[in-house]
Amino acid sequence: MSDQRYVAAIDQGTTSTRCVVFDEEANMVGVGQFEHRQIFPQKGWVEHDPLEIWDNTRRAVAAALAEANVPREDIAAVGITNQRETTVVWNKHTGLPVYNAIVWQDTRTSVLCEELAGDHGADRWRDITGLRLNSYPAGPKIRWILDNVAGAREQAENGDLLFGTIDTWLLWNLTGGPEGDNGVEAVHATDVTNASRTLMMDLSTLQWDESICSEMKIPLAMLPEIKPSVTTFGHVRGRGTLAGVAISGILGDQQSAMFGQACFEPGDAKNTYGTGLFLLLNTGQSPKKSEHGLITTVCYQIEGKQPVYALEGSVAMGGALVQWLRDNLGIIGSAKEIEEFAAQVSDNGGVYIVPAFSGLFAPRWRPDARGVIVGLTRFANKHHLARAVIEATAYQTREVVDAMVADSGVEISQLKVDGGMVRNELLMQFQSDILRMEVIRPRIIETTALGAAFAAGLGVGFFENLDQLKQQCSVGKSWNPAMPDSAAEQLFRDWNKAVERTFDWEE
Repeated sequence: MSDQRYVAAIDQGTTSTRCVVFDEEANMVGVGQFEHRQIFPQKGWVEHDPLEIWDNTRRAVAAALAEANVPREDIAAVGITNQRETTVVWNKHTGLPVYNAIVWQDTRTSVLCEELAGDHGADRWRDITGLRLNSYPAGPKIRWILDNVAGAREQAENGDLLFGTIDTWLLWNLTGGPEGDNGVEAVHATDVTNASRTLMMDLSTLQWDESICSEMKIPLAMLPEIKPSVTTFGHVRGRGTLAGVAISGILGDQQSAMFGQACFEPGDAKNTYGTGLFLLLNTGQSPKKSEHGLITTVCYQIEGKQPVYALEGSVAMGGALVQWLRDNLGIIGSAKEIEEFAAQVSDNGGVYIVPAFSGLFAPRWRPDARGVIVGLTRFANKHHLARAVIEATAYQTREVVDAMVADSGVEISQLKVDGGMVRNELLMQFQSDILRMEVIRPRIIETTALGAAFAAGLGVGFFENLDQLKQQCSVGKSWNPAMPDSAAEQLFRDWNKAVERTFDWEE
């Protein structure tokens, strides 16, 4: 064992699984990353193979430690962060999933959610859970699996099946899987941030709500134990790459990005530009109900302390829209080309793309909407389309920021940003112009992995306290508005006209 110590973060996302090794100054010293398949069995269905994700996790951990040239004895702790609502149900005796993971983007449960809502509407359990009853949360996905996979309900009622979001699936496998570890059962647990995305957790008690589970016909025995985000969940089993290392931090990916951005004070806000867009505002130690289309969620909880809550606006299509431009239309060859491609024109040429491919998420919540391209003339070309893709990301963010200000009564003066898209400086400048506020990109933009590392390190004393974590966060670059107010507001008005064209397409 050397004098230098490290923390590892497993970052399991929608398109890939990564492991990142950080040193005591929060520098990235090793990375391993592997993509997994996106499975689309039907229109609106999105699935992943849980076994492929587990295999990629082990490969990513080994690759990261190899690149860092760090032995496991020098890893002080490991943290997990994950795509949230994505749902896995597996047999606890065999370790085999009964069905593919149903991804957070999947809309197959829309009709089921309407049935559950009944005369109460989509806000039926919102006062308890902070969430709207729609296809986004994990609970209805569990119900779908139990209702549609042969033998699943019988196995669940016999106590043979377990449910977990991806953090739980990885934790269970890391701590022993079906065989356990030296006679000790694998850990079946989750943290409060992931549990708050299921539509089954009471935000006040931080426990599963038995009446909601009963209404959804989900056996309580399937559900993992809910723990704080920063605590010792267990230790990695066996003789593998991280054998014996404590797993001491778990956060859903967007809450992890908040943690990695050191958004520890009420009023702190960040937006993650990933597959989707996820904007969170720290609201302190009391859950705040939204009146403007946002959801209430747990931001994080440290063992022995009160939970911290957040308002969140989730947008389905961020980086995924760039992928669509690349893969479906073939206009660009790679995602990173879009900035140079869009910069060939000075504006959008009157073209707006509203990516309501699976309906509209926050703050509009219109499952009937579908994507449109409006404002086309003979003048428009592929460069205008590329620019419209970039601008759509900024407009959607503005909608959520406006809703947050209306809900919280707090004027947001700056927005912290992270995720792969923030390397696009054309987007960052346009975002500042449309928001009319400063946009700040941190030195380390991989804040989702950093947040898991911060939580894990805090859990074992590798990091002393939140103040030390704040000191680890520094500004990489910032942008301020350069466009006249009148021009920015006209663009946003036209965007809203475009959005209205998407309504009432799906019956």
